[in-house]
Amino acid sequence: MTDGFSVPGPAAAGPLAASVARVTELAGRLGLGHSDVFDVHELSDASGVPPEVVGALLEGRAAGEPDLQARFLQRFDLLRRTRLKPNGRRYTQQEIADGAGMSRQQAGALINGDRRPTMEHCDAIQRFFRVHAGFLTAGDADALNSALQRTEQRLLQNCAGDVDPLERLLQDHGVRGIAWRAAQLPTDKHRDKVTEWLDLLLESVKPVEPRDSPKPTER
Repeated sequence: MTDGFSVPGPAAAGPLAASVARVTELAGRLGLGHSDVFDVHELSDASGVPPEVVGALLEGRAAGEPDLQARFLQRFDLLRRTRLKPNGRRYTQQEIADGAGMSRQQAGALINGDRRPTMEHCDAIQRFFRVHAGFLTAGDADALNSALQRTEQRLLQNCAGDVDPLERLLQDHGVRGIAWRAAQLPTDKHRDKVTEWLDLLLESVKPVEPRDSPKPTER
């Protein structure tokens, strides 16, 4: 168990399942545990989805808030609790109103659920709290999937930093397959062209030898 949910299982079919599988595979390549990439509280903060719903979705169970207004209120409340001022305090209604370009009365009505938000309201609030577009309105599964995709991008960057440049060349350009196919070409002229191209690629990943630092001149 990890923060209330078991090891990610067959998350509901579709994009979320694919993202869970990719993140799991990348985590394994980097030697990370499931708790490092599937922490329900971190994913909740990143997606706006309540932790218990994150856990359920990761386990492949149907979960989430279908009502747009209710989701908006959940996400808005999470933003106010987790995106704090530099002094650690919450933003006031007036500060949110000023930053989002609306009146204090409008901000209060949105926070209390007395007024349904427009897309303009959502965009302004998202910009104020510096979260991505759709944070306040996306369905729970879609919001979690977006958060996992951002996790995937971070893991891919870490993987890229660990891969030898030559190995990355072999992976990205399929050099092994190209070399095999080149051997099937009908003439030496064609094979020489491929060899010349491969040489250029290999040259691009050669480590740069450090130049000898100049010796100080004697006076």
